[in-house]
Amino acid sequence: MAIKLLIVDDSALVRKLLSEMLSKDREIEIVGTATDPYAAREKIKQLNPDVITLDVEMPRMDGVTFLENLMRLRPMPVVMVSSLTAKGADVTLRALELGAIDFVTKPKVDLAGSLEKYADELIAKVKVASKARVNARVSSPKPTVSASLHAEQRRSADAVLPAGGGKRFLRTTDRIIAIGASTGGTEAIREVLESLPPDAPAVVISQHIPAAFSKPFAERMNRCSPMSVCEAADGQYILPGHVYIAPGDQHLLIERDGARYRCKLSNGPHVNRHRPSVDVMFRSVAQNVGPNAVGVILTGMGDDGARGLKEMLEAGAPTIAQDEATSVVWGMPGAAVKLGSAQHVLPLHRVASEVLHLTADQPNSKAAHG
Repeated sequence: MAIKLLIVDDSALVRKLLSEMLSKDREIEIVGTATDPYAAREKIKQLNPDVITLDVEMPRMDGVTFLENLMRLRPMPVVMVSSLTAKGADVTLRALELGAIDFVTKPKVDLAGSLEKYADELIAKVKVASKARVNARVSSPKPTVSASLHAEQRRSADAVLPAGGGKRFLRTTDRIIAIGASTGGTEAIREVLESLPPDAPAVVISQHIPAAFSKPFAERMNRCSPMSVCEAADGQYILPGHVYIAPGDQHLLIERDGARYRCKLSNGPHVNRHRPSVDVMFRSVAQNVGPNAVGVILTGMGDDGARGLKEMLEAGAPTIAQDEATSVVWGMPGAAVKLGSAQHVLPLHRVASEVLHLTADQPNSKAAHG
């Protein structure tokens, strides 16, 4: 059965573009369009769509206010359509807090060749939204199909960081918590960070996010976390009590500098069609931190991070995957579980406490591996 989609946007051109792109896929049926939230409210009652795309900026009522009302009165999967500006990023992150599944940027009608990639991304996100959980829905979603977001060739972490052999790891009391996430991850990460104390081990994060969004995301996390949160900078030392979020469009790697660790940023190729890639970060942690780390993979579309988490496990690091019941999309953690990468499969509300338990229990004498 086709996914019934309602498009809500005040621009006639954008409504036309989105309709044309999405209607090319046989699994999506455009059941209607609306010019503002008031018209959308009536169309939702009449048409009962499975998913809506929602413009952030509209007359009479903005998209976020409408979303807040919608999630209170009739929760349903929503994909936000946002501008790539600082204001647009902040508003979109607020929409994700309120329950939107994901977002796409406004279509760039003036850039030749960009619409085909945009259409692929839009179709993939609408399909994932149709299967995603909204406000911890009780019913189990259908299995998530990993979808291509880019037409480019799929690459593994080898494209950025070659696989390494066994290494000796220095005796150190410093721990690193490595977290990877995608769809639904901004809110899952917030829940974990809110539950970690200000003196927790250092946290490094790769979240699939555009370049314009990563700094506002880090600032938003800094306001809600007891730890100090920042967008990672190249060469920055990794310190306890601090959280380092990969900049959008750059891979975050962890390098050893004597007995200390530093952030390294890379503009290398997309891996698993993503930059930053969770697999790249996890591999660097496996190679340089080994048993002094804990790996965590949270909600997300696709399978980025599953192989890197397995490498962390093989290097002696405990590993955690978010469970299906609390994931918006059980793609990435599900792939990790299937691959045997996850020692612990936990509901989101238990991840932070288990991380603290694992970092506290790791013996300092665990100095060598392989």
